[in-house]
Amino acid sequence: MVIGTQNAGSAEAFLAGGGVLGAIIAGFDWSRTPLGPIVFWPTSIKTTVGLILRSPVPIVTLWGEAGIMIYNDAYSEFAGGRHPELLGSEVRKGWPEVADFNDNVMKVGLSGGTLSYQDQELALQRRGVLEPVWMNLDYSPVIGEGGKPIGIIAIVVETTERVKMERQLRANEARLKFLDQLSKATAAERDADAVMKVTTRMTGEHLGVSNCAYADMDEDQDGFTIRGDWAAPGAMHILGHYSLADFGKRAVNDLHAGRPLIINDNLRELAPEEAATFQSIGISSTICMPLVKEGRLTALMAIHHKDPHVWTADELALLAEVTERSWAHIERVRAEAETLRAEQEYRQKLAREVADRTADFQQSEKNLRTVFETSYLNQGLLTVDGMIVYVNATSLAAIDRRLEDVVGMDYADSPWFENSPGVRDKVRDGIARAAAGEHVQMSMALDLPKGRRLYEFSMRPALDEAGNVVALVPESVEITARVRAEEALQQAIKLEAIGNLTGGIAHDFNNLLMAVLGSLELLRKRMPADPALLRLVDNASEGARRGKSLTERMLAFARKQDLKPERVDLGELIGGMADLMARALGPTISVNIETDRNLPAVEIDPNQLEAAILNLAVNARDAMNGEGPIVIGARRANGGELQGRLKPGPYVVLTMSDAGAGMDDATLRRATEPFFTTKGIGKGTGLGLSMVHGLAEQSGGTLILHSTVGVGTTAEIWLPAVAAAPRASLTGDVQQPGLPVPMEMASRLNILAVDDDPLVLMNTVEMLEDMGHAVVGASSARQALEQFKSATFDLIITDHAMPHTTGAQLVKELRTLRPDLPIILATGYAELPAEAEIDVMRLRKPYSQADLVEAVARSRFGVASSLV
Repeated sequence: MVIGTQNAGSAEAFLAGGGVLGAIIAGFDWSRTPLGPIVFWPTSIKTTVGLILRSPVPIVTLWGEAGIMIYNDAYSEFAGGRHPELLGSEVRKGWPEVADFNDNVMKVGLSGGTLSYQDQELALQRRGVLEPVWMNLDYSPVIGEGGKPIGIIAIVVETTERVKMERQLRANEARLKFLDQLSKATAAERDADAVMKVTTRMTGEHLGVSNCAYADMDEDQDGFTIRGDWAAPGAMHILGHYSLADFGKRAVNDLHAGRPLIINDNLRELAPEEAATFQSIGISSTICMPLVKEGRLTALMAIHHKDPHVWTADELALLAEVTERSWAHIERVRAEAETLRAEQEYRQKLAREVADRTADFQQSEKNLRTVFETSYLNQGLLTVDGMIVYVNATSLAAIDRRLEDVVGMDYADSPWFENSPGVRDKVRDGIARAAAGEHVQMSMALDLPKGRRLYEFSMRPALDEAGNVVALVPESVEITARVRAEEALQQAIKLEAIGNLTGGIAHDFNNLLMAVLGSLELLRKRMPADPALLRLVDNASEGARRGKSLTERMLAFARKQDLKPERVDLGELIGGMADLMARALGPTISVNIETDRNLPAVEIDPNQLEAAILNLAVNARDAMNGEGPIVIGARRANGGELQGRLKPGPYVVLTMSDAGAGMDDATLRRATEPFFTTKGIGKGTGLGLSMVHGLAEQSGGTLILHSTVGVGTTAEIWLPAVAAAPRASLTGDVQQPGLPVPMEMASRLNILAVDDDPLVLMNTVEMLEDMGHAVVGASSARQALEQFKSATFDLIITDHAMPHTTGAQLVKELRTLRPDLPIILATGYAELPAEAEIDVMRLRKPYSQADLVEAVARSRFGVASSLV
C-alpha cells in the first residue's frame, strides 16, 4: 500500500538543512517502497522527517504497516555498519535479530499507543557480530491527515557505557562487601585452621565453585598436605597428601615461580596423565595461588570446579586478595599466639622468681620485634610530623638500606619515594591527613632499585588513651605479581581471540583467491595473444598472488600456517642469506654477522625462517631511514632466562639489532599485534612482526623485542635446540623425495569434484576439464555420495570445510564403499582437527592448475603427501 498522495510544492524543500541523511533521503529511490516517490508524501510525513533530520538526538521513524525506516544523522551513527542499508528498509528485515520486539512496537504504535523503556537490553549486530546494547527507547504514533496513526517516531538514546560502568561499580562494591564480611567473620578467630575453615567456606560459596582448599608444602618442595577444604553439595572433599609433580610440569613451574596456576579445562590443556590426577579428585578447572617465602614455596590456596570453567579476571583478583589477607591474618594470629605464649611464660617465671623479670621482658620484646621484622608487609613508625622512627626489614630490603640510614628522615623525602615525585606529594598529603586522625589508603607505583613495583598503601594514626594522635603507622603490601597475572590473563584472551578471527578470515579469503587465480589462469590460456590484454591478466594474477601471500602471513600470526620443519644450522642459514640481504637492503645498509661457533641445530621450516629474517631486516632498514648498520647474531641460551615464558632447557637465540629510532613502551607492547604499523599509508601491512611471532611460537619458541627510543631495536627469535643432524644445503636445489610427476595425464579420468562454494567448484571443474578429464561437480557431501553411488569415478577431489558433513567425514564414508579409491582433500587450513586426521593427499588452497595437475598425477601414482 502506498501511503503518499500527490502533494503540490517542492517535493524536497523539507529536506534542506537535513545534514548528510537529508541528502541521502533526497537521492533515494522511494518508488521501491510502500511510501512511493517523495512528491506523493503527505504533509505529516514530510513535517516529521524534516523535524528529526534537524535533531541531534538519534531518532528513527517507522512508516506504514511494514515500518519503512527513515532516520537522522545521529541514528546513522548508532546503526554502525547497518547504515545506509537500513534506510528505506522494513524494520523487521533491517533488524532481524530483534524482529519480535519491533513487531510489538509496530502493533502498539499503529494502534495509537506509546511505549517507553529505560536501559532496555537488546542483542544487535552493528559491527559484524552480535553485541549487547542498552538503550532508553520512547515510541509514539504519528497521526496522519486522516486522523489515524500512519507511522511511529522512536527516540533511541544508547546507555551501554553507563550501564556497564554501573555494573562494574556494583561488582566492585560486592567484592569489597564480601571482603569486609570475611574480615569481620575471621577477626575474632585465633587459630589458623579456624581462620581458613571460615575463609574457604565463604569464598567457595561466594564464587559458586565446587571446592575451596588450602595446603602446606613439605620440605622437599614436592609433597603437600591439604589440611582443610570446603566442598559444595555433590562435590567431593580432597583432604590428604599429594605430590605436586603428579599434577604436571605446568603446576610445578608456575607455582614454584610464584605465579598462579590457571586451568580452564584440564582435559584439553594438559597431558592425559596430568589431567587424570585432577580428574581423580573430581576437578576439571582450577586456580591455585602460591605463597613463596625466601624463594621457597610454602603454602597453597585454590578454588576448583568439577566442570570446565573459563576463569575471569574478577575471580582471579578476588582469590589473590583473599589469599593475601588470609595469610596476613594467619601470620598475625600466629604472632599473637607466640606473643601470648611468651607472656604466659613470663608470668610463670615472674611467679617463680622476681629477679628474672627483666630478662623475661627483654625476651618478650625480642619476640615482638621478630614478628615485626619477619612480616611480609612493609611496616614502619613515624612521628606525627612524618619523621621516621622505625621501619622493618621488609621495607629496608626494597631500597637496600640499613635502619640507621633512614631513621630521622622525612618519610615523604625518603629513598622509597625519591624516584617517584608524583607519589611523594600524595604521601606528604597522607601524612597530614593521618596526623589529623584519618585512616589513609591508596595504590601506588614506585621506581625502586629492583625496578618498578606496585603497592597497596595505608597510613593510620596511633592514639593514646586520651584519643590523641601520638604516632603514624605506614603499612604497604606489594601487589605487582597479582596485577601482572591479571594483565597476562587479559592479553592471552585478547591474542587468542585475534588469532582465531585472523585464521578464519584468511581461510575464507583463500576460497575467494582460489576462484580468482584459477579463472585468470584459464582465461590467459584461452584468450587471444594480445600483449595488452595479457598484461592486464598478468597484473590481476600478480595482485591475487599478493593476496595469497597476505593470507599466509595472517595464518602465520594465527599459528595455522603449513610448516615443513627441518633440522637447521642457524649459522649456515644466516651466512647463506648474506648476498640476498645485501641485494634486498641496498648499498647504504651494512650487515654484520656475529654468530657463535658450533651452535646446536634447531627444528624449523627454513623457508619460513628465511622470510622472517628478511622481514626483520627490512623493518630494521626502514627504522634507520635506509642507512646504517644491522647486526645479525646467534647464540646459546636457556629458556629459564625468560622466567616462565618458555620451558627451561637449551635454546638457540637468533638476534637482529639496528640503530634506528626505537619504540616507546606503548608501541612496543602492540608491535606484534596484526595490522598494527607505524609506517605510512601503503608502506606496510602490519603483519610482518605478527608473522615472525606466529612462526616462532608455532615452532616451540617465542619472539622477544627490546627497544629504546633514539638508540634502536633488537629482535630475538628463541628456538628450541635439537641434536645436530646433517641436511641438504640451503643454497642449492633441493631434490624432493618421491616419484617423478608428469605435468599432463596420459589418460582421461572420471573425476568427482566436491565443494560447497559454487565459485570454487566451478573453477575446479573448469580446470580439470581443461586438462582433458570428465568431471562431475557436487555442492555438498550428501550430493557427492548420491553421485558416487550412481556412477564410477577414478578420483575424488573434495573440500574439507563444508556444512553438515566435512570433507574428512566424506572421505571416511567413501573409503568404506571403496577402500582403494584415490582421494584429494583440499583445504585452506594447514591443520585439521584431531578427529579429521586421515591418510589422504591434501591440496592447499588456493591452488593453480599446475598444482592440480601435480596433485592428480601423484594421486594416480599413490603418493600421499601435502601439496602447497
